[in-house]
Order: sequence, then structure tokens, then C-alpha cells
Amino acid sequence: MIKITLPDGSIREYEAGVSSMDIAKSISEGLARKVLAAKVNGEVWDLSRPIRTDSNLTLLTWDDADGKSTFWHSSAHLMAEAIQAAFPQAKFWVGPAIDKGFYYDIDLGDSKISDDDLLSLEKKMSELAKQSNAYTRKEMPKAEAVAYFTEKGDEYKLDLLQNLNDGEITFYTQGDFTDLCRGPHIPHTGFIKAIKLTSIAGAYWKGNENNKQLTRIYGVTFPNQKELDEYLLMLEEAKKRDHRKLGKELGIYTMDDDTGQGLPLWLPNGGVVIEELEKLAKETEHAAGYKRVVTPHIAKESMYLTSGHLPYYADSMFPPMELDGTKYYLKAMNCPHHHKIFDAEPKSYKDLPYRIAEYGTCYRYEQSGELFGLMRVRCLHMNDAHIYCSKEQFAQEFRAVNDMYLKYFKIFGIDKYVMRLSLHDPAKLGQKYVNEPALWEQTESMVRKVLIESDIPFVEVQDEAAFYGPKIDVQIWSAIGREFTLATNQVDFNSGNKFKLSYTTQQNATEVPLIIHRAPLGTHERFIGFLLEHYAGKFPTWLAPLQVKILPISDKFMEYGQAVLEKLKKADIRAEIDDRNEKIGKKIRDTEMMKVPYMLVVGEKEMLEGKVSVRRQGKGDLGALPVTDVINGLKAEISERRSD
Repeated sequence: MIKITLPDGSIREYEAGVSSMDIAKSISEGLARKVLAAKVNGEVWDLSRPIRTDSNLTLLTWDDADGKSTFWHSSAHLMAEAIQAAFPQAKFWVGPAIDKGFYYDIDLGDSKISDDDLLSLEKKMSELAKQSNAYTRKEMPKAEAVAYFTEKGDEYKLDLLQNLNDGEITFYTQGDFTDLCRGPHIPHTGFIKAIKLTSIAGAYWKGNENNKQLTRIYGVTFPNQKELDEYLLMLEEAKKRDHRKLGKELGIYTMDDDTGQGLPLWLPNGGVVIEELEKLAKETEHAAGYKRVVTPHIAKESMYLTSGHLPYYADSMFPPMELDGTKYYLKAMNCPHHHKIFDAEPKSYKDLPYRIAEYGTCYRYEQSGELFGLMRVRCLHMNDAHIYCSKEQFAQEFRAVNDMYLKYFKIFGIDKYVMRLSLHDPAKLGQKYVNEPALWEQTESMVRKVLIESDIPFVEVQDEAAFYGPKIDVQIWSAIGREFTLATNQVDFNSGNKFKLSYTTQQNATEVPLIIHRAPLGTHERFIGFLLEHYAGKFPTWLAPLQVKILPISDKFMEYGQAVLEKLKKADIRAEIDDRNEKIGKKIRDTEMMKVPYMLVVGEKEMLEGKVSVRRQGKGDLGALPVTDVINGLKAEISERRSD
């Protein structure tokens, strides 16, 4: 008999070789009908896989993230079966689950697939799903696997097999489709009730632009039609809020081929948004005791060798420039520069915590296929800072950074968020991670303790830490429920030693400081992209590029409108006047299209009474008010950074 420990701590005994599905049935037939996969000792398994030793078991349903992921990965295989039926010559690379759905990268040979083909593929998938074909797992010796794909002439799977050994290779089959896959999968295709193939894109094999371009088909599936319908409605709303579309319409930024891919040019309206965000950050950081610094855009190779970013991070850095026999790199991160600033002058315990901040410009070589509007770029402006502190000061400093996040969430109306605590993998010490097991354990415990004591929602993810220490990645959700990775809060116990940083303690000893690397507003690029979608382009007044538009009913009231404009400008309110010879209805509609928060309509009555008729974006006519009252109200709304 083996002991199975369930999430509630209860323990049940079963015969060795029992499957997770058998256990689900022993608990409840209703649960057995809903369960999709199982987590056995932290690893996600097929429900049919036998359990032979004492284990911790979690049964996964659609409500669990791992359950959804298994469902969507299984759906990718179902899509591949449908594609194989329509294109027998197709070769399949990888088909992972993603945040919402799945994709498969496919070599279609000389064939082409268009958006019009997606509907017929959906119908084929539905037909196959109704057959309730089981997903069956088979362990395969490497020699047999190589022979199988050699006979099929599948260079893609043969490439994957190069890095696998006997005991690591499994095939999965459902219906007429068999693929090299480590799984897991749902029990059978009948769970998949609602299907939508969403788009087609190109994707270079292995993400390398020098390789062949494959066809990538995206899709999403659900266990019922209602959830699919709700998701499609969300997609329609997301299209309206697409930051690339809004960024162009509102004059926020542009991309230009001559400038280069992934290098946004900020237009005047975008410049205003950047200035307001920097103003917020500077005010907040000044109040929190940060000192501002400025660092160069390039540095010598030797500094990145010291930091450890070279050679491990070289693929994400632009190639070096060479001058007088010395290599220089475009700055990919601000950290090493800040360490040099800390080291520029002797420090004692009285100088700690030492907090320095800048909006540093960094350059990272993202692959062409991964570039996406403002979300994935090659030039980024980071709300960066480093805190150098003692171990005794760490908890307070780390908590203060988290409090800063919470303050920003309130300002921007971010209601849903979670901190993702990224931990190391002990098996990869000395390879992916600094080989300091005791320090890893200590610092991860310190971060976890702060999060628990601060009552901040968080999840733990293994093997996602920075190479020099654990980190928190901040996940936020926009107003329509789209998830974004906003920023990071990292612990660095490695760089202090590498850069020989030190401070003198009260006992006149020498200590190496702990380093906290934080970026609460992330980068201008990603955060403004998020805000465009979050607000649907309707920025709150304090952040809006243009806060007020004055709309004279006719040219007769232009002089009065100009006088109102001057008063607004003197009050540091961003305002313009619409001096076109157009009807007032068109002026209002055009101003609404540009999502200006306030419109002030002026005509004869307003001029005679010293008032303006106020229209608020999204709220309509608010009535006529004295100019002074309007200005005072606007100043209060802007200074308080109200989000409504």
C-alpha cells in the first residue's frame, strides 16, 4: 500500500500503481467527471499514469492554472490532427499552451493557409473532439523514436531528439495523430467543447531569424460555449483597446523603418505622458529618500564580465563596438553602472540604506519575431533604482518597495494584481544560477517572510529567478482582464562581492551590502502600452497629453475663447483652442475622438456671464460654470492625480 496526501492534509491509502483518475473516482464521481490532470509531488501528470510510491497529490480541474494549461496543450494536438488531415505533408515543430490558449508552429511545405481556412479547421476539430479519442502515452527508446521520425523525414522532431536520452522520450497519440511530447494531456478529446482558431502568424524555427519561417496558428478552447462567447467579447474589446492602434490615433508614438525595428519614436503627446510619469516617480522616490543619478548608454566589456552578464546575457545585448582595441557594449541594464556609483566614495553604516534611482535608457536585442508594439522593444527607458542595505535593513526596505507598488496601483486604478516570487532551481546551481546554496535559501526565506507579513497576494514559481538572486515579478490585470508583467523587485546577493562593494559597520568591520533592484513602473514603453489598453486611450486628466479643448461656437467668440485659454495656461493646464471654421457638433465629435478629458464650449451666453459650458469625456454636459471655478476644480483634480 502507498500513502497519498491530499491538499487538505488528509491521507488515503491505495494499492501501488493506482492512477490519479482512480483516486478521483474514489473521492467523488462528480470530481472524476471534472478532473483534467493531476499534480504528483509537484509535477503535472496524466490521470492514467500509475503512482507507485507515497506521494502528494492535487487533482486539477479547469479552475486550476495547470488544468487549463493541460487542456490547451491537448487542444494544440487536436488542432494538429485536423491540420494533418487537411495537409498530410505538414511537419510540426512545437505546440505549447500559452496564457490564453495555444499555438502550433508548422512547416506546410509548398502549401499556404489563410484565415479563410481556419473555419474549416475548427469544424474538423469539433468533429474529432466528439469522437472522445483518448490521449495515450507511450515511452519510447531513443533509437525507435529516431527511426520513426527518420522514416517520416521530419527534421524538426529529429532535432528535438538530439537533446533527449533513453528514459526521457514519450509519444502521445489521439485518433490518427502521434507526436513526440512529454505531456501531460487530458483524458480524451471529448472534454473540448468550444473551439476558436484566432490567428495566423509567421515564426522562425527556434526563434532564429536566420532559420526557415514556419506557420504559427493560434487558437483557444473551452469546456463550454458560454466561456468561449465571453472570451470572444473580451477579444473584441481588446481590439478596440490595442495600444498599437490607440498609440497611432492619439499621436503617442510611431515606428519607422529607417530608425529600426523595436525603436519607438515618441511623438509630442507621448512625450507629455512620459514627463508626467517621470514626475510622479521622482516625487515618490524623493519622498522615499532616493537620490537621482545619470549613467552613460555604453560601457566597456570588462564591466559586464565583472557583473556576470557576459557571456550569459550576450544574446540579448547588441554586438560590441570596438575602439582602440577595447570593446564597448550598449547598456542592456543599469545595475553595473549603479554599483560603480556606490563604489565611487567610501560608505559606512551611516550611509545605509543607500538608494539611487534613474530613468535609465537600455538597449536589448529582441528577436525580430518577438517585437510587439511597445510591449517588446529594443530601446527601453526603465524606472530603475538600487538599494544598498544591511541584512538588518532588508525587510523594511523590501516592504517599502512593495508599498510603493501598492501606491501606484491605487493611482492607476489597478485592482487585480499578484506578486510572483521567482525562485531558483537547486539542480541548476553553477549553471543558470550563482552557486551559493546557503545564500539562496536565506534570501528566498527573507523575501517570502516579507510578503507573508505584508499580507500581499503572491505565488511561488521555481526556476524563474535572476541568476544572482530571487525576484518578484509583478503581474497586473487591465480593466478588461488582460494580464501584464509590469515590473520587478529583485534581491542581489552576488554583485556586491563581484564589484568588491563594502561599507564600514558600527564595529569598524567591513561588510558587503545586500542589493535590492526595483522598477515599480517598469519601462515607459511597456507601462504606457498597458495604460493605453487599461484606459482605452482615455487617460485621467493629470496624465492626458491635452487636458482641455476650448470650442468656440463661432468666430465671434474666438477672442473670448483665447482669453480663457490664456487663463488655463497660466494655471499650468494643458489646453488648446479649436479655431476651425466648423460647426460645434463636429468640433465636439472630433474632440471626443481624441479622448480629451474636458471640452469648454463658449458662445454668447458664456461670454456675457464670464462662464464656460463644460463637457466631460464619457459624462457629457456638466452645465455652465465660472471660469475660475473650472480652473480651480481642474487644478485640484490634476494635483491629486485622480483616476476618475
